[in-house]
Amino acid sequence: MTDRKDLIRRLLDPEQIVVFDGAMGTMLYAKGVFINQCYDELYIRAPDLVREVHRAYVKAGAEIIETNTFGASRIKLTPYGLETQVHAINMAAATIAREEAGDNVLVAGAVGPLGVRLEPYGPTSHEEAKNVFAEQMRGLKDGGADFFLLETFADIAEIEQGILAAREVDSSMPVIAQMTIGTDCLTPYGASADDIAKALDAFGADIIGLNCSVGPQTILDAVESMRKVTRKKISAQPNAGMPREVGGRSMYMASPEYMATYAAHLVRAGAKIVGGCCGTTPEHIEAMVEGIRPLSPRQPRVPRRERRTGEFPVMPAEDKGVDPVPFAERSNFAGKIARGEFVTSVEIVPPRGVDASKMLRDTQSLKDAGVDAVNVPDGPRAQSRMGALLTSLLIEQRVGIETVTHYCCRDRNLLGMLSDLLGAAAIGLKNMLIITGDPPKMGPYPNATAVFDIDAIGLTNLVNKLNHGLDPGGNAIGAPTRFAIGVGVNPGAIDLEHELRRFTWKVEAGAEYAITQPVFDVEQLEAFLAKLDTNRIPIIAGVWPLVSLRNAEFLANEVPGVTVPQHVIDRMRRANEKSKEHGVQEGIAIAREMLERVRPSVQGVQVSAPFGKVELALEVFRDTLAVAIA
Repeated sequence: MTDRKDLIRRLLDPEQIVVFDGAMGTMLYAKGVFINQCYDELYIRAPDLVREVHRAYVKAGAEIIETNTFGASRIKLTPYGLETQVHAINMAAATIAREEAGDNVLVAGAVGPLGVRLEPYGPTSHEEAKNVFAEQMRGLKDGGADFFLLETFADIAEIEQGILAAREVDSSMPVIAQMTIGTDCLTPYGASADDIAKALDAFGADIIGLNCSVGPQTILDAVESMRKVTRKKISAQPNAGMPREVGGRSMYMASPEYMATYAAHLVRAGAKIVGGCCGTTPEHIEAMVEGIRPLSPRQPRVPRRERRTGEFPVMPAEDKGVDPVPFAERSNFAGKIARGEFVTSVEIVPPRGVDASKMLRDTQSLKDAGVDAVNVPDGPRAQSRMGALLTSLLIEQRVGIETVTHYCCRDRNLLGMLSDLLGAAAIGLKNMLIITGDPPKMGPYPNATAVFDIDAIGLTNLVNKLNHGLDPGGNAIGAPTRFAIGVGVNPGAIDLEHELRRFTWKVEAGAEYAITQPVFDVEQLEAFLAKLDTNRIPIIAGVWPLVSLRNAEFLANEVPGVTVPQHVIDRMRRANEKSKEHGVQEGIAIAREMLERVRPSVQGVQVSAPFGKVELALEVFRDTLAVAIA
């Protein structure tokens, strides 16, 4: 009988070659488990299916099998209503894997990423992430896992919390930490293979490596790079090539023979632990075992120096980038804010189609009237309209008035947002208002997919980094962008304390001014401003001229984040009882009252043009603008 302690020593021995198993999800799918089911729960619902897969990999020669718990964290299980069964699911998974592994095979307690963004790009704190990982790991440990395997992570900051959680749960259990890269050998955040190796080494993982997303060629290139900067043992678990569409299905095309050839290449390059990820089967693993059998246990090494007791590798200092362009110099709009001058802007919704002629005529009238900027919303209420970036460019080029471009997180992933922002900076857009965006179910296409890869706080961090000449991964981009960073804020939020916390985080992330939701209750705005204390940045109040009782009731009941007091609705009701014209004039009168009352407390106003009626917005500004309205 083999002592599992001897197997662990072999796992950690930098000279010993060890083979992992292959894909679990691929095998379960082939057995008829559809992707809309919770694969992690199969240990309870269909344990025999999972046992069969484990058994097949052990028979193929795998020396390590992974628990089927990639998504068995509280956050990942919540959509299935299984968040209270985290410990039970993970313990059962490890128990069954332990039974099938026997005494000659190790069990890796598999832990995947949480699927949420961590601060500063999302609302989940590092401590919260660590606690979620630790909860899952306790179940894996109690079920008999031999070590923890953190796999398929894209965010270096997130995998660090996973490693910290593992050490907290059991400091004696080894930790293998694996990240994922794209065909460019970079993580989605822009970290290189070298960056990954240095970070995971510094975080104290026992073995570091890569898995998933790409085939063996790209993994090989990355391993060759990693080997030069770390002494840690390296693991590599590539996919069976890149998936291809065959008859409407995604198929992995790399044969067992091909994977065996590259397994040998990976070992020669310095990866002493090899296995497979998506698309690999027991046939692939069997071929890989045979492919690496003849190899001698030699590997290139980083020159060794004596390490003092208690000394750990130190990560290189984070690149702080360059000093951003001073706020006052980024745009005329920012200059006025920086000088403490009162700024004026009007929100005009982009057209539904391609004819922008009316919008351009309207913006010309705003410029002629002396308005400082035009606010361009980004798909408000999830409506399909001309894109905010290109609309802003059209206005600035054709009319010559500055825009404040609303940019939301709903429709683009992190890479898409980064590309958009770099392009916006290159064409000269300068004023940004960063918002999370309304969910698609509010609009005419409720089945459209919302991305929300990061939220407004995370996007503020991203834009702030760009202003420092850095991408989200901390890599230099050359000349910095020069965006004036604005954010939204809602003084009438139902959970005001939560809104204040989020506003604080936005300021900490780099927000430089804020625009409120439409204000109909001045006391509410003043109370909110009083709570800002040291987190105060220039506030621009939103003002909406109502046009009818129905308009007031719609805003009060159907637009998230807008509060219309009953006394305002009553005023509109009395005016509408006289005539539609009286209703419009009463709405303008209320808006002008709002403007005058909020003016001492804020540094500007954004007046909406309801239903595209710019003349109503200009009526609100009648006594405010320096240039007379014709």
